[in-house]
Amino acid sequence: MHATVGIIGGGPAGLLLARLLHNAGIDSVVLERRDRGYVGRRQRAGILEQATIDALRAAGAGERMDREGMPHDGIELRFDRRSHRIDFPALTGGRNVMVYAQTEVVQDLIALQLADGGPLLFDAEVRGVDGADTDRPSVRYVHEGREQTLTCDYVIGCDGFHGVAKSAVPESVRTTYERVYPYSWLGILAEAPPVYDELIYAHSGRGFALASMRSPSVSRLYLQVPGGTDPADWPDERIWDELDARFATDADPGWKLHRGPVTGKAVLPMRSHVTEPMRYGRVFLAGDAAHIVPPTGAKGLNLAAADVIVLARALIHERDTGSTELLDAYSDTCLRRVWRAEHFSYFMTTMLHTDPAQSAFETRLQLSQLDRVATSPHAAAELAENYTGLPLPG
Repeated sequence: MHATVGIIGGGPAGLLLARLLHNAGIDSVVLERRDRGYVGRRQRAGILEQATIDALRAAGAGERMDREGMPHDGIELRFDRRSHRIDFPALTGGRNVMVYAQTEVVQDLIALQLADGGPLLFDAEVRGVDGADTDRPSVRYVHEGREQTLTCDYVIGCDGFHGVAKSAVPESVRTTYERVYPYSWLGILAEAPPVYDELIYAHSGRGFALASMRSPSVSRLYLQVPGGTDPADWPDERIWDELDARFATDADPGWKLHRGPVTGKAVLPMRSHVTEPMRYGRVFLAGDAAHIVPPTGAKGLNLAAADVIVLARALIHERDTGSTELLDAYSDTCLRRVWRAEHFSYFMTTMLHTDPAQSAFETRLQLSQLDRVATSPHAAAELAENYTGLPLPG
C-alpha cells in the first residue's frame, strides 16, 4: 500500500492532520495500534485554545463541539486562603478557551475519517520506519495478524512519547531536553455537577489542586501527590476531604465541592520533555512524539494541534508550488512555539505546586508571584495571553 502521507497514531493530532489533508485533497493512511474503543475512551486534555477551536471547525469537526462544549472566559486562582479571577477576554482583546474533552474531539474526528476520509486502521502496531532519509520512506506494521508495509512520500509520527516514530531520527542528530518533577497528579472523574463555573487552580500548604469539568454533570478534579503514589491508597472520601481542604478560603469558609460517584481514578506523572529536531529527512514528529508538557498550563493537546496545522499548511504548499520551504522550516517554526509553551507550563507548575524539598523562603516566593498576578494587569495579561494561546505562525 502507498500513500502520500503515512500518519502513525490515531489520537487527536494524527486524526486532525488526516482531516486537514483530506479537505485539501491530499491522501493519507492513519495507523493506530490500539482498538477504536480504547482510543475513544482514553482520558486526556479538556481545554481547547482558540486556534485549536478554529482548526476543528475548519476541518468540519466543530458542530458537536459548538453545541456541547463550554466556553470559559477565565480561571480562578486560590492561594493564601484567598481567591482571584483572571478575566481572559478583558486581558487578551476578547480571547477565551473551550472546555471540550479530548475523548469527544477524537470521537468526532474518527467519525469523519471513517465516513469519507482515507484509511484509518485500528489494531495496527507499527514496528519501525525505514528510509527516513530517502524519497520513499516506509512503515512496517502488523494488522490482522499479517506483517505489512506502507510506503509514503512523507511519514508523520503522532504516536506519543513512547511511540516508534521518534526512533527514525538517529540518536546522533537527536537532542533531548527533560525535567521530571518530584510530584504527580491524582486525577478523578466524578458524576458530580461542578459547583464552580470556571477552572480553579489552588496553591496551598497541603499541595496543589485543580477543579475542572467535562460537562455540566461531570467533574474532573486533581490533587498533587508524591511521585509513585498508588491510587488505591486514596479512598474516595479521602480525596473529597483533601480537595475541600485545599480549595478553602477565608472569604467563603463554607464552600464545598459537590460529591458524587468516582468513575475514574489515575495518577499522572509530571514531566517537561522536548526532542529536537522535529524532522529528519521525510519523517516529521508532532505532538507528544516530540514534546511533553506538565498539564498545569493546558498546552498538550493544543501544542499537538498547532504542530499538525503548521505541517498541513507546509504539505499543501509543497503540493501546490513544488517548494519545500515550509517543510524545511517545520521544526524551527514549531519549536519556537513549543519552547514558549514549555516555559509557560513550567511557570504555572512551579508557581502552584509545593516541591517536597522546598523551603519556607521558596514558598514565600510562590505567594509573591501569585500576588503579583492578582494585582498587576501586566502580569495577569501575560498569564491570560499564554493560557488562551499565542497566535500560530503565518
